[in-house]
Amino acid sequence: MYEEIIYEIDGSVAVVTMNRPETLNALTDLTQAEIRHALDQSEKNEAVIGTVITGAGRGFCSGVDMNALGAMSEAGQRLGESYANLAANPGNPDDDPNFKIGLGYFLGLRKPLIAAVNGACAGLGFSYAVFCDLRFVDRNARFVTSFSQRGLIAEHGTSWMLPRLIGPANALDILWTGRRFEGEEAARLGLANRVCEPGECVNDAKTYLREISKTASPKSLMMMKKQIYRHLNADLRDAMVESTAWMDQSLAHPDFKEGVASFVERRPPRFSRIKVD
Repeated sequence: MYEEIIYEIDGSVAVVTMNRPETLNALTDLTQAEIRHALDQSEKNEAVIGTVITGAGRGFCSGVDMNALGAMSEAGQRLGESYANLAANPGNPDDDPNFKIGLGYFLGLRKPLIAAVNGACAGLGFSYAVFCDLRFVDRNARFVTSFSQRGLIAEHGTSWMLPRLIGPANALDILWTGRRFEGEEAARLGLANRVCEPGECVNDAKTYLREISKTASPKSLMMMKKQIYRHLNADLRDAMVESTAWMDQSLAHPDFKEGVASFVERRPPRFSRIKVD
């Protein structure tokens, strides 16, 4: 049903592959609409524990398609098509306004989202990777922000998320210079959570999700993600109060009983899946 991505379910893991390899998977409005729609499908599929997003061929994503950039340069403003047939609102069950703008919706997803960065990762593609929960990166993958060389600002929320991952000084360095760096440096900076052998980042990410699905409650994963992103800007007291309320709820949830029983009985847990209408 998709034209510019491939969406596959492999056991408990969904994989979204940006599929415009001739452009190093440059993003069009259609690509972005299809990604959003596919992530909504992952949210609604009880069998899916999490999603991996990657690119076909030699690149992860080279940024916005140059034809679109040219049109925006001529018009002096953002352009775009909505693709109403692909309308979707994945995640954000609490209707948090922070997760309604741009790539903020990645943070509101109920399930883990891992970027498997298999090659070139630039511009908006860089922002896509930054807003994922984890980044599994091929050793020879290449990152570049590109914004300063185009006369642009740090776009798409990157100025908010990147310093939280690698610190403000490192963020300014790679934004100002627009220099290229590879997987090993990405790990040293704290951008890459795993450095993978060439061609293995997708498999490594899938294995990671499968392993946590064996022992972790999907509801716990969802709530921990919510805690992390909601509390990034919260005062300590507010975060503690909210976490205490959620802790009381978790103690009454069947997953807590199952978690204790599986430990006592020395068997794998049988946790309930997340249900989305």
